[in-house]
Amino acid sequence: MSSKSSAPNRRIILAGSNPGLRLFDPNGRVTAYASIWMVDWSIRGSGTAVVLWFDGIVRVVSEDVDLASWLERYFVRSFLEVQGLPWHEPAVERDLVQVSMNLADGLSAKAADIQIEMGGVLDRRLFSTDNFQLAEGNHSLSLVIAPVRSATVSIGGASVPGFVQVDGSPERPGSSAFLTTAEVWQR
Repeated sequence: MSSKSSAPNRRIILAGSNPGLRLFDPNGRVTAYASIWMVDWSIRGSGTAVVLWFDGIVRVVSEDVDLASWLERYFVRSFLEVQGLPWHEPAVERDLVQVSMNLADGLSAKAADIQIEMGGVLDRRLFSTDNFQLAEGNHSLSLVIAPVRSATVSIGGASVPGFVQVDGSPERPGSSAFLTTAEVWQR
């Protein structure tokens, strides 16, 4: 089996899934951002992690804090979704992260006192680029993405305010909350 890419000298640095969400207030301001990681393999190990921004505070939760810190620094800080948010050094917490996800029903994740639910899958499609900019330069990314209709975040049992923004067209819906699978990053 062979694969051709316009960036043939790149090596895989991570394989897994990275669903994410942004919640908004009625004025269009981001109220919360979450990046959920299920890393099957990476140059820094494997495991699960949650990166949550809420109320100006960044929390990183994982049993493997070294892996989680790398995910937050190397990937999340470069994502377009967090640009413009006051992104301070995170509070890194060692705790169990449990994630259940499928592209039919959605996602449920628990990390410390954080609970995330995502549902109402709108579509499933392939995304691929050889031009994804991270702080460490240009990367290749391929994944299956599934935008969802709804998402909630709660901390310590209290719901975080905000809602998912759904856009696009019926043929190609978009959302500020999405599931991913078969995600491969190359550098």
